[in-house]
Amino acid sequence: MRFVDEFRDPVRAGYLLREIEGLAETIMRDRDRTIVIMEVCGGHTHSIFRYGIEKMLPRSIEFAHGPGCPVCVLPMGRVDDCVALAERPEVIFTTFGDAMRVPGSRVSLLGAKAAGADVRMVYSPLDALALARANPAREVVFFGLGFETTMPSTALTILQAQAEGIRNFSLFCNHITIIPTIKAILDSPDMRIDGFLGPGHVSMVIGTEPYDFIARDYHRPLVVAGFEPLDVLHSVWMVLRQIAEGRAEIENQYARIVPEKGNPASLSAVTEVFELREFFEWRGLGSIDHSGVRVRERYAAWDAERKFAVASPSIPDPKACQCGEVLKGAIKPWQCKLFGRACTPETPMGALMVSSEGACAAYYQYGGVELEQVP
Repeated sequence: MRFVDEFRDPVRAGYLLREIEGLAETIMRDRDRTIVIMEVCGGHTHSIFRYGIEKMLPRSIEFAHGPGCPVCVLPMGRVDDCVALAERPEVIFTTFGDAMRVPGSRVSLLGAKAAGADVRMVYSPLDALALARANPAREVVFFGLGFETTMPSTALTILQAQAEGIRNFSLFCNHITIIPTIKAILDSPDMRIDGFLGPGHVSMVIGTEPYDFIARDYHRPLVVAGFEPLDVLHSVWMVLRQIAEGRAEIENQYARIVPEKGNPASLSAVTEVFELREFFEWRGLGSIDHSGVRVRERYAAWDAERKFAVASPSIPDPKACQCGEVLKGAIKPWQCKLFGRACTPETPMGALMVSSEGACAAYYQYGGVELEQVP
């Protein structure tokens, strides 16, 4: 396939759907509950709803929407740290646009900007480094967040700052790792997931080997999936075929992009600049061991946490917010008491409503849920 239309071909989609229906019927002969497939990546969640894939599938197949949106799992305490840094008069605080509206305990970064803080949206950490070059009298802080997908660009920017001797640039590191997160979900006592759609962008960096433990230790299939409609349908078919045949393996549907061993240059930069934290707090999921990274001591001069003594308080979400249950696949977004009422994309209370990749935002925009039907 060379053109995007080929990945959205309705004839091929129809063929895959008939195959999926046949596999689902075979699997359901020996079970009394739905087949639950978790898509780990927020990009997959968006694709599933944008193209109506969930409604195409048999009712016996259910998607659980995992914690693959890094903006959505950012805890309130870390947002408060961002605001505190941004409010320092000497600081230019830079961030990706989808992090601007994540709620903190008192205000978001967008609210801090409205109140006078120098908060600027950038498209890459190199944009932030350029600001540091152009403003030598100011401290430029880049809000680094995301899974292994965005870690390499941040790491390479730190290396570039070191090479140029730019000392008024630093990183507030909130990068997180996918493997401990999936393990935490699998270890959850209420886990009822039958298989996974593995994240395509993360896997482009880390490869497929790190997922081997899912099949080996937990006996669940995982298929690394692309993001077009036929990618998702093909990956669902691959997961179902494994379940029907009694197999649990790691397969790569997205082989046109994802190598088995990952990207050596990216992994080398990440290993050089970052090390694992002992634990990191996730919004709605609590603290997960070794699920985040920090800047190594040798690059301390470019670490905002060391330079500004960041407090990192632990602040719980509002009691009525049920983001944690949604992230673990225990409930659907529309089952949350706040969904569509107190919590909307315009006035998000939970982080899953902020980013376009968040499950709640995807349901709100594409899910076809009538608000009068929401409990």
